[in-house]
Amino acid sequence: MIGTLELLIIDCPEPQKLARFYSELIGAEIVGFDTDWAEIVPPGGGRPIIAFQQVERYTPPRWPSQDVPQQMHLDVKVEDFEVAEAAVLALGATKAGSETPTFRVYLDPAGHPFCLIMPGD
Repeated sequence: MIGTLELLIIDCPEPQKLARFYSELIGAEIVGFDTDWAEIVPPGGGRPIIAFQQVERYTPPRWPSQDVPQQMHLDVKVEDFEVAEAAVLALGATKAGSETPTFRVYLDPAGHPFCLIMPGD
């Protein structure tokens, strides 16, 4: 195991609105809320958390066409970036060229983005 699933993140134009929708749909609790980000947890709390992130000029997916594909990614919490990076690259991931002190973005073998993230304080 390289890390643990931390978040499923869904791109959208209005995070608060979508969080409210899914909160009502699955009986989840809204636990994080600001202008460009919202988070919900399922009944009973804990993990997994679903997060909604605002994307400017959002274009919704076209189902079932892949002209505009589905827009979400996984955050995987790791203890050591260097060890985790070596492991995901060995599995076939590639660097996406985007990183900060708290996360690094990669592409899976099919081109889907995912992030390795460091635990919060």
